[in-house]
Amino acid sequence: MTEHHILVIEDETPIRRFLRASLQSEGYRVDEAASGDEGLKLAIRQPPDVVILDLGLPDMDGQDVLQRLREWYTAPIIILSARDQEPQKIKALDLGADDYITKPFGVGELLARLRTALRHSHRVGPEETTVVLGDLRIDLAARLVHRGEEEVHLTPLEYKLFTTMIKHAGKVLTHRFLLREVWGPLDSQENHYLRVFVASLRRKLEADPARPRHILTEQGVGYRLASE
Repeated sequence: MTEHHILVIEDETPIRRFLRASLQSEGYRVDEAASGDEGLKLAIRQPPDVVILDLGLPDMDGQDVLQRLREWYTAPIIILSARDQEPQKIKALDLGADDYITKPFGVGELLARLRTALRHSHRVGPEETTVVLGDLRIDLAARLVHRGEEEVHLTPLEYKLFTTMIKHAGKVLTHRFLLREVWGPLDSQENHYLRVFVASLRRKLEADPARPRHILTEQGVGYRLASE
């Protein structure tokens, strides 16, 4: 099994030490930086498999570090921050973050999110045409969706929304991103479209739509398609 390389960009020494110890105990190789500039240099010198990025850095805003990374870096970036307001989360996700964890956090949650990010980044190749998510099987070439042995009939817009989520499985997708991808820029503020179509997808794809296992709500931010 390949040893995954994690870069932690975090200015608080106790948190950096805690993250290093927690990640190394799980077999990850860890580099750490106490500033945005140092983190950017380390990422360029040896691109990691995942970046864990704090937004409150001493030399520059973490949002700026995120933007500069996304100019060339395509692997997952997980935001770890005390900023818990929804606009901050939405901005970071729109700038290209894959996930957002609010301090204080549990190490179990962080490790689970990290595994999801790594699994998605290494899972789907360009030649793959069939995706399996729990009891769902999606044949992308034939445009067929099955739940168990039963074929599920989706409308064209439902299918487009669902396959957009599949392409980014495990990642938090903001309302704005999904609206732009499915309906185009003119409808980027029409959140009620999403609520209606997500509710319809859940009725068709979830065993219990009231307790969804596949299409998860990130409150006030968007949705996430569970990747397992």
